[in-house]
Amino acid sequence: MTGFLGFDLLRPGLLAATLAGPLVLGIGLLGLRLRARARERLVAAGQMTRFLPGFSRNRARSRVVLAAAGALLLGFAIVGPVRGYTLREVRRRGLDLVVCIDTSRSMLVQDLKPDRLTRARREVAGLLERLEGDRAAILAFAGDVREVAPLSHDRSTLAAFVSTLSPDDNLKGGTDLGAALEHALSLFDGRTGAHEAIVVLTDGEDLEGHGLEIARHAKEKGIRVYLVGMGTPEGGKIPDGARGFVKDDAGKEVVSKMEGASLRAIADETDGAYLPADASAVPLQELYEKRISKLEGRELLAGKERIPHDRYQWPLVLAAACLVAEAGLRERRPGERRATRAAPRVEKEAA
Repeated sequence: MTGFLGFDLLRPGLLAATLAGPLVLGIGLLGLRLRARARERLVAAGQMTRFLPGFSRNRARSRVVLAAAGALLLGFAIVGPVRGYTLREVRRRGLDLVVCIDTSRSMLVQDLKPDRLTRARREVAGLLERLEGDRAAILAFAGDVREVAPLSHDRSTLAAFVSTLSPDDNLKGGTDLGAALEHALSLFDGRTGAHEAIVVLTDGEDLEGHGLEIARHAKEKGIRVYLVGMGTPEGGKIPDGARGFVKDDAGKEVVSKMEGASLRAIADETDGAYLPADASAVPLQELYEKRISKLEGRELLAGKERIPHDRYQWPLVLAAACLVAEAGLRERRPGERRATRAAPRVEKEAA
């Protein structure tokens, strides 16, 4: 909301309606000038009081000003002047989602354009745009797990955090999928998993089976895990800054390939779903629309919203007063009009 004359505006897009005031004023003043010229052509200046008895230029100007003020105030009422707010609790039905994003160095591979991590950030940003009553939390993981944002309805803030994720923030290399799932489970309230889900975007594998073990705990709580494989079967070399690409102990450049078998096993264990990124233009959004959004939601407290107090009545009453005053104001002074009517009778009696 923007401010205007000390008020916040409920509908600032309609602010142009207040231009009706200056427009009426300009037209009115132009009309007065044209009328004055017409009078000067018809009546000599010395005979003006005789042929136009009681006419007042100030009253004519006052009518124009009152009409312009009424139009301005009507425009202001349309814009919706706001003074004061009421805070009201907002409850919505939705899901609790924990989104885990792999930020290991292999996520810089460019087999997905422009690279795996950038593509993952875009996928999560697209998901956040579709959340209505749902809450989301963000975890970043590699060999360690970092809680980027707790469960929240604030989609713009969550998207801002996601856009900053980078391998430079990792404390430990590798990809510990099990630790990410374990931390995600700890963010839920533990009452029921019917309205909870975990979303994972990773190019790693669950080689040691730790992730599958945690997935079994998630299944016991009724929590489903949905995974997006960020990579292609052909894979690509892992960038290593100015040194070129990551090399193994034998000095050969390491090629990171997407192997989705272990990720699919985790999804199947929890009745979730696995989808490789190269199988869909927007895999995470597809999972949300076809699978995740179908889960049972629950009533969630979405915080408090400000209900503005629209004070349109104030300028509306003033506008009505101006227009009534303008309609009741005459350009001739009533006293002088009566005096001119009485003059012929006086002359007749004298005769």
